[in-house]
Amino acid sequence: MTDLGIVVDSASPVPPYEQVRAQLAAQITAGRLQAGTRLPTVRQLASDLGLAVNTVARVYRELEQAGAVLTKGRSGTFVADDDAEHAAKAAAAAYAARAKELGLGQKRALDLVRAALRS
Repeated sequence: MTDLGIVVDSASPVPPYEQVRAQLAAQITAGRLQAGTRLPTVRQLASDLGLAVNTVARVYRELEQAGAVLTKGRSGTFVADDDAEHAAKAAAAAYAARAKELGLGQKRALDLVRAALRS
């Protein structure tokens, strides 16, 4: 059993894959999961969380596309090197997901980022 502290709220309107993705991305961004940390296998995490294997596979795929993790075949999935670009991509992915949850359009979400960068 793994203990990543991930909680899936079945009553939430947010899909389970997004809950898991956002929590993992936040842990990576905050440094609680450090570069090189091996994540549980897809099957193990799915079992621990009571989710379908495809749900967790989607989480890992999206995190890899964001540059937050690297999958090394049978060796497993690891937190990507701890550099600013990977952390920024993970934060951007988490922000985009949250903006969608809040019903913000793309233009408004980008305007908020631009304003934050100026301040």
